[in-house]
Amino acid sequence: MSSPEIVMQVLRAEMRGVGMTYKVLAQRLSMSESSMKRVFAQGDMSLSRLAQVCKAVGISMEDLLRQAADATPHADTLTLAQERSLVSDPRLLLVSICCLGQWTFEQIVDTYTLTAPECIQYLVKLDRLGLIELKPLNRYRMRVSRAFRWRADGPVQQFFRDHVVDDYFKGNFDGEGETLLLVHGRLSQGSAQELVQKIRQLAGELAHKHQDDQRLKPVERDGYTLLVGLRSWEFSPFTAMRRVAA
Repeated sequence: MSSPEIVMQVLRAEMRGVGMTYKVLAQRLSMSESSMKRVFAQGDMSLSRLAQVCKAVGISMEDLLRQAADATPHADTLTLAQERSLVSDPRLLLVSICCLGQWTFEQIVDTYTLTAPECIQYLVKLDRLGLIELKPLNRYRMRVSRAFRWRADGPVQQFFRDHVVDDYFKGNFDGEGETLLLVHGRLSQGSAQELVQKIRQLAGELAHKHQDDQRLKPVERDGYTLLVGLRSWEFSPFTAMRRVAA
């Protein structure tokens, strides 16, 4: 991602943080909403215009550029120690997943049985663990990349296997925007690797959609979980029925 794109991304995040829409920003700068959207989409903004936008949003240009400078690179995974810390306290894991979903402090407290002081304590712990950077007024910035994933066979994935997978598959997968597919095939290693790359692209697309939809109101969004796996596997009772080689 180029520097202008990072600056625009940080600026959008700041706008979301204060609940400012393109329409309101455009009005403050005596522009049309369509022109403002086009400026952000193209990432073509002069320094003077950027200064005006920062002032309207309520952030100094210096702070904006500092955040953009700090925005990359970010880790794609946590360390084993970091993941162990998360699974040691389910409430901490809950808050971390909320943060990965870009929930606000208020949304977390309003949704779950956490008091405001308790939620702040967990945000402080996540800051110390390096998952987020806690900012004034209980706002935060993620310290992991948009391609973030849990460690393969790490503590969090093991926690999901032990406690989450059965609960996930109890659903009927017949709701709006839901589906469940189970497809078998005999593939070469090359074909399997090609599918793995496409799965990773799909995960990246979900991350992009998640980022784009942050501009929508909370009531217009819901939590969706994509669980995709591909491995060389046969159901063990079927394996037991295989003929023994002579």
